Amino acid sequence: MAVVIIAIAVVIILAGVFLFTTGRRDRAEATGYLSRETKKRDRSRENPLIQEVEAEQGTPATGRAVERAAVLERRGETAVVVAPRPSPPAPMGPIDEEAYGVTRRQFFNRGIVGFFVLGLSGFGASVLAFLWPSLSGGFGSKIKAGPLTDIYNQITTNKEPFYVPEGRFYINPYPKDAIAKAEKIYSGGVVEGMKSGVVALYQKCVHLGCRVPWCKSSQWFECPCHGSKYNRVGEKKGGPAPRGLDRFAVSIDGGQIVVDTKQVVLGPPIGTDTTGQGQEGPHCA
Repeated sequence: MAVVIIAIAVVIILAGVFLFTTGRRDRAEATGYLSRETKKRDRSRENPLIQEVEAEQGTPATGRAVERAAVLERRGETAVVVAPRPSPPAPMGPIDEEAYGVTRRQFFNRGIVGFFVLGLSGFGASVLAFLWPSLSGGFGSKIKAGPLTDIYNQITTNKEPFYVPEGRFYINPYPKDAIAKAEKIYSGGVVEGMKSGVVALYQKCVHLGCRVPWCKSSQWFECPCHGSKYNRVGEKKGGPAPRGLDRFAVSIDGGQIVVDTKQVVLGPPIGTDTTGQGQEGPHCA
């Protein structure tokens, strides 16, 4: 989360620097700056002596010719050249729409900046949408899994848990004769769901995060990645997992099983065995 926020801040700062430098370049092109060499050359052309030499030779004045003319002027052998009066400013005519409008460079610069800002806005919106929790449905919200009776009958008939892909969890029955033991280990919405006869287990293995499938022969959850095994209610039975399967709070609303996936409840510690369910067949993993 912190890395994403820092990355967004860096991108925004770079965008500001880009906008600032582009704006300065556009202003410079609009007003028209002259280089130092151009100004120096223009000032030299205003010298009346240089203008006189060039008028006599018909070619640009050289340094030697200008020096010779200056010596003759000091000796009085030539008349002092008076600088011509500046001509009056030209009357203001209609503005050329092509010169007055945006130049090609300015158009491309502003277009690039516009696309950059648009792309940055889209990226920022997508990041916020990804980080913002979904409250209307799906993982991270309360999900109605279905009628309690129908789900329980389906589990009993197929001998496998009821999987809800929208919430990434399994639903399995919890024996009512084990409630007394469960109340010593579990709490909150988890034990309330057990009292209603069901438990909702997160599909992710607590070892390294692989999805844990159901093994129909052993009637356990068995991770194919590193061999962690859990019984029907998600309590650890073997493998490198540090605890039992994580789970969610469950409630019954109008006969519907409602699973709250906004908060993941950590699984029970190693050694927990409230149901006493053993392996019922060969392992799958």
